Amino acid sequence: MMTPLRVLVVADDPLARGGLAALLAGKSDCVVTGQIAASADILSDVEVYRPDVILWDVGWESVPSVSPAQHSVSVSHLEALTVLQEAEYPVVMLLPDRNLVLDAWVLGVRGFLFRDADAGRLIASLQAVGVGLAVLDPELVMSLLLPPAPVDTAPKDQVLTSREQEVLKLLAEGLPNKSIADRLRISDHTVKFHVNAIMSKLGAQSRTDAVVRATRQGLLLL
Repeated sequence: MMTPLRVLVVADDPLARGGLAALLAGKSDCVVTGQIAASADILSDVEVYRPDVILWDVGWESVPSVSPAQHSVSVSHLEALTVLQEAEYPVVMLLPDRNLVLDAWVLGVRGFLFRDADAGRLIASLQAVGVGLAVLDPELVMSLLLPPAPVDTAPKDQVLTSREQEVLKLLAEGLPNKSIADRLRISDHTVKFHVNAIMSKLGAQSRTDAVVRATRQGLLLL
């Protein structure tokens, strides 16, 4: 008999957490080890439950992105996702719409379903992502195959320089400032200057946010 998949439910809304836990309760394929909200200290919370895979409901909340018609995962969620991916915890995300897929894909999430997915689909997706596969609802596939067209939102004097573009590509690889400095043969201080300039020009609140915004604007290719 196969060992049930250990699932941790993450959602800011306690009703959503309870609902997902109840939906999966009693299934022989998985066991819900805990329910938590997203936080800056999410890794410490996750390590208490040691899940095989995380089921994350991002809820209905989103924040303005590169245009009023597009939205992205909140900055706090982006930072939490980055921490989980660095710790190699697989994540299945439940999304309210297709506009959030690209942001999370850039950060390494490989499981995406709409929030109304039934228990059978949830369990199958959790099992697949848990063994390293990618799972997308069919309606979400085109969000990756046809990413949003570049949007020119910055004044002409705010376009990234060639050096800033080089730094941006290395930021997207997750390299720290010292590694970027070594790769480009420049000083740590110069790297910090370029990173600050990139964040300022893109209106980003963090390095992760800068990578996501650059991707959505066509400055980075997946």
